[in-house]
Amino acid sequence: MHKADAANPADELAEVRAAIARLRLREARLCATILAAPDTGLEGRHFRAEVAERRFRLFDAARLPETVLADPRYWSESVTQEVRCLPAAAATPPRTRRLRIVH
Repeated sequence: MHKADAANPADELAEVRAAIARLRLREARLCATILAAPDTGLEGRHFRAEVAERRFRLFDAARLPETVLADPRYWSESVTQEVRCLPAAAATPPRTRRLRIVH
């Protein structure tokens, strides 16, 4: 997308989200590589990767009795807003450009 095209916040937001998705996929692949062989590849020129284990507890609402789950006194409602990126009716999707990370 050219700089002039990115002036529209909706188009720029979609481009940023696409770049974030590509980076998250790359991050997941790098983490999988490190986790598959934690004794190699952890020490780089500038950074060191560390594999740590975390434990946490989860609340399992499915284990509650049906009487509690069905009781409206235990429920509350919240409303949030989200911004979605949808294709414009007559637009052709832009060519995505690669984000280069420079150290």
